[in-house]
Amino acid sequence: MQTPAALLASLPLATRVVVRRRMGTGFTDSLGELVAIDTATCTVRTRRGDDVVLLADVTAARPVPPPPPRRAPRRPMA
Repeated sequence: MQTPAALLASLPLATRVVVRRRMGTGFTDSLGELVAIDTATCTVRTRRGDDVVLLADVTAARPVPPPPPRRAPRRPMA
């Protein structure tokens, strides 16, 4: 079984991923497109911007399917 960092390194850039990392006493997730990876960090482009993640803090990672299509806005009932 490969480590989460090794899995991230094996994925092509632009793959949609979720990356779980240790932050303080808890964990947090980054969900988005993998846009960069090097020996120490990976960058996930989330809806809020680029999230640079230290690979040493990564506890889990996996590719995920594309997001579902957005719903059409609701129309007021007449």
